[in-house]
Amino acid sequence: MSKEIRPFRIEIPQSDLDYLHDRLAHARWAAQIPGTGAERGITAARLRELAEYWRTEYDWRAQEAALNAFPQFTTEIDGQTIHFLHVRSERPDAQPLLLTHGFPSSVAEFSSLIPLLTDPAEGQAFHVIAPSLPGYAFSTPLSAAGWSMGRTARAWIELMARLGYDRYGVHGGDVGSGVSGMVAGFDGGHVTGVHVVTDPQTASNVATFLPGLADSLDPNDPVDKLILTRMDEFRRDGSGYLAIQNSRPQTIGYGLTDSPLLQLAWIAEKFENWTDLPIDLDQLLTTVSLFWFTGAGASAAHTLYEQAHSTDWGAPAAVPQGFAVFGADETVRRVVPAPADAHWTEFARGRHFPAMEDPVNLAGDLRAFFGPLR
Repeated sequence: MSKEIRPFRIEIPQSDLDYLHDRLAHARWAAQIPGTGAERGITAARLRELAEYWRTEYDWRAQEAALNAFPQFTTEIDGQTIHFLHVRSERPDAQPLLLTHGFPSSVAEFSSLIPLLTDPAEGQAFHVIAPSLPGYAFSTPLSAAGWSMGRTARAWIELMARLGYDRYGVHGGDVGSGVSGMVAGFDGGHVTGVHVVTDPQTASNVATFLPGLADSLDPNDPVDKLILTRMDEFRRDGSGYLAIQNSRPQTIGYGLTDSPLLQLAWIAEKFENWTDLPIDLDQLLTTVSLFWFTGAGASAAHTLYEQAHSTDWGAPAAVPQGFAVFGADETVRRVVPAPADAHWTEFARGRHFPAMEDPVNLAGDLRAFFGPLR
């Protein structure tokens, strides 16, 4: 296996752009049943608005150039092509920080966050390493089955060793928080600390998969009752996207790979349901475009399937742990298994994508947590 690290630039062929615009112009639309709305999925009116903007106003070439302003590379680890941003700070005291995105996202999530970390006005600076998860964007196609979070964590450890970083911090959200926790558990001798982000709804959703947690909650306690209500709502109404990817990724993958309209709806619905603060429309469509141009809708679904069927959950992290909760309320502390001495910060606004929703506060919390760690 070659350990070569190769420079990479995003260069989507014009024919791919032309094909996307043609498919959007000739899309077949599902009718909206009178009297129904977003409770059945993203509405036809909203999706038409997004698709028309994607086709006629969104400037992929400008976004491509903005992403290419970050140094990018690829390398092969465990048989898989791994794409990553590697943005070094000019500050001599900069610490290496490994950022991992989640679903349905990409390294574009960190576009506004990275400059705040590499060149802060004050406080700790960082060298940022931000890989595309296997099966996402340019870490495609998947080389084989089995790319669960544990296998990804081991690939990240190899990546950081290959880059020559002996001590580094890890951060993530959603799937990225799971991968980051496993990196810290597997490689505690090299990881200075692990920092993750969450929000009340995500915390309750994750809690549905924690054995015995629901039984430990008191339905007569108002905070516990809210957690139980959210868990029930997720099982009944919010987990359909996950259920089909956890069980039939190949089937949904055909549609996500063939239809830009389905790929747009699949991601835009989550951005609208899982955010609190406004996200720039171009940033949303950049992530959708990365999924579309690389066919990552199908391969990302396969990695969710792998995790649903995995028994590899790693070892508990023994390094310092930090939690940043966006849109915080009383429920999160009751469902997140944080150690008593964890760094804990709560923000009133933002939700699932704080690197996009509130990069200034997230960057500040990363500096506060990792600044004293070595």
